Amino acid sequence: MAEKAKQEDIGSMSFEIAMAELEQIVAKLEKGDVELEESIAIYERGEALRTHCDGLLKKAEAKVEKITLNADGKPAGTEPLDVEN
Repeated sequence: MAEKAKQEDIGSMSFEIAMAELEQIVAKLEKGDVELEESIAIYERGEALRTHCDGLLKKAEAKVEKITLNADGKPAGTEPLDVEN
C-alpha cells in the first residue's frame, strides 16, 4: 500500500520537481555511501521518476508545433513538429 502511495505521489509531480528529486537520487548513488537496501529503494524510485519525466516530455512534444514560413520568410501558419528529424 505504501508503494502505491509513492507512485501516486510521483504521478502528481511537475517535471521540474521530479527531475530535481531524480538528480538528488543520482548524486546519492554516485557517492556510494548508501547501504544496499536503501540503494535499491532509491534506485527504484529514481526509475519511476525517470519514467514519469519521460512521459511528461512526450506529452509536451506532442503539443509543440513549428511555425511555417511563406516564400517571403514570413510566418504563414503552423504544422506538427517532426520529431523524427
